Amino acid sequence: MHLYGKTTQTAIAAMSRLAQVYDPEGQVRLSSSDIAQSRNLPQPVVAKVLTILSQAGLIVGSPGPGGGYALARSPESITLYEVASLFERMGDQVYCPFGPEWCGKKSPCPLHEQLVVLLAENEAFLRRNTFGQFVQSKKEASRPASAGGASPRCDDSTR
Repeated sequence: MHLYGKTTQTAIAAMSRLAQVYDPEGQVRLSSSDIAQSRNLPQPVVAKVLTILSQAGLIVGSPGPGGGYALARSPESITLYEVASLFERMGDQVYCPFGPEWCGKKSPCPLHEQLVVLLAENEAFLRRNTFGQFVQSKKEASRPASAGGASPRCDDSTR
């Protein structure tokens, strides 16, 4: 069960890449193609997500040669929650595995209380973690894979 969708995952991945190259002077900017390629994401989806992040004031963009995207604020001041909440319905929604007509209309399903706890923990996780953590991994991201062994991946095989 995914706690948030692919668009949110793409947005977090794009923001993490911008955090890695963050420059307080705003001189470092990446194109949607640069971000997509570095995170192995579809460029059209990255472009759409960057537009939404820009409209929300989380990133700034400039067109033309030498243009691109950069974080609008320091990575330490942007939470994962700020990004996820642009793409997900956050709050008290519990999606019942028995369907929308069960919980809230009949007695709660057998998983209801556990789902409530899981969603609260996920929201707390998103609120307490910032993109500042990706700045610290800048050296690791620029290091070739052969220099320090394989890097861990966040995919289904590691869960």
